[in-house]
Amino acid sequence: MQRVVIAALALALCALAPATAGAKPLPRMIALPDGWQPAGIAGGRGATFYAGSATDGAVYRGSYRTGRGAVLVPGQPGRSAAGLKYDRRARRLFVAGGSSGRISVYDAVTGTEVRVYDVPGAGTIGDVALTRDAAYFADAGGPRLYRVPIAPDGALGELETLPLAGDVVAGPASGVDGIEATRDGGRLILVQAGTGRLFRADPLTGFTREIALDRPVRNGAGLLLAGRTLFVARGQDDRIAVVRLSARLETGTVQRKLRDPRFALPTSLADFAGALYAVDAGRGGIIRVAP
Repeated sequence: MQRVVIAALALALCALAPATAGAKPLPRMIALPDGWQPAGIAGGRGATFYAGSATDGAVYRGSYRTGRGAVLVPGQPGRSAAGLKYDRRARRLFVAGGSSGRISVYDAVTGTEVRVYDVPGAGTIGDVALTRDAAYFADAGGPRLYRVPIAPDGALGELETLPLAGDVVAGPASGVDGIEATRDGGRLILVQAGTGRLFRADPLTGFTREIALDRPVRNGAGLLLAGRTLFVARGQDDRIAVVRLSARLETGTVQRKLRDPRFALPTSLADFAGALYAVDAGRGGIIRVAP
């Protein structure tokens, strides 16, 4: 599995192995349209990726292999696209609407809007995690998540607000900026950018416990979980933290900080064919970090 390969980066503290010997090298930098302010990235089928624009909610579909692509969802005034997740079962995209107060679901093939949820009173809906049963959206404005239930047949339910409780509400900030789900969907992992704290959360009750870290991951935004290794895009710090988590998600150790001279504001992460990618809002493009 690609994520198992990526986990070797933290365990062995070495570059990721190329997917296929003799294969054409993947582009080290993928440009996005002029004026694009990318905030999120999601891998799709095969070599396909999707990147959203924070300025107008547009979504770009491209290829990791060629670096080429085109706009799938045109932008509209008042919209924003932050975190994205691709639903392989139904070939659709879940898009966190940033400061627009919207959550959008698109057909990942045609770009047609399948469903839109308005979220009155929301803060910044910056990221999304996907399980078999639901899509979960992080709100930086307060101690809550938003949940879109997914039925066994793929049908989408009505939007639910999931209040957070436990350790996440015990500090100076209670909103969360990044979210990721464990492989089995049994736990959510949350990060607060301002405090650099990580939490594990029950996706049914919203009850949280802090993941005790040896050092904070401040300015954390996008998360990528590979086995027990968590990659944290630390935006304004221009780096990616590599965190080794304990089996029960009780503790974490920052094993490495990935830096790259091309970083200007890495906000979200994805993986493809043994390579780690960061969408960079400052560069307006996608950077292949490793290998």
